[in-house]
Amino acid sequence: MVNGQTINLVRDKDGQLKVADKNQLRLLRTRLTMVFQHFNLWSHMTVLENVMEAPIQVLGLSKQEARERAVKYLAKVGIDERAQGKYPVHLSGGQQQRVSIARALAMEPEVLLFDEPTSALDPELVGEVLRIMQQLAEEGKTMVVVTHEMGFARHVSTHVIFLSIRGK
Repeated sequence: MVNGQTINLVRDKDGQLKVADKNQLRLLRTRLTMVFQHFNLWSHMTVLENVMEAPIQVLGLSKQEARERAVKYLAKVGIDERAQGKYPVHLSGGQQQRVSIARALAMEPEVLLFDEPTSALDPELVGEVLRIMQQLAEEGKTMVVVTHEMGFARHVSTHVIFLSIRGK
């Protein structure tokens, strides 16, 4: 359920679950964004272009509107104007993850999903990403976070679900 709307699922011929209504899926994609552990930035696009792409393609924003939104969210995560013209390969892991967060925020979603956002980072870069996520939590952003950073999870969460595999 997202914002009171139930997501209807059906099984395909292989038994896999899928969203029943393609229009509902399209709408869902505009309300949820995901930040992955390995950044998933497009290597052939600059930082600015990476953040602009989804608002243009999915939301139908003009390039100017998408640029303004991208600059706003890149600034929010601490990526300055000099870095916006660079390609992801020229950024540190922490910077790449902050760009990934800006890219997710540029969609102005109702829910942010994070899949181990700090696991691929050097230990000294983890704090900068966690600070941004804490700021988002303080602003009231709804986030679902898969993490091993238990102290962080306890500190910023309203609900914590701990999953464990027996014997490990």
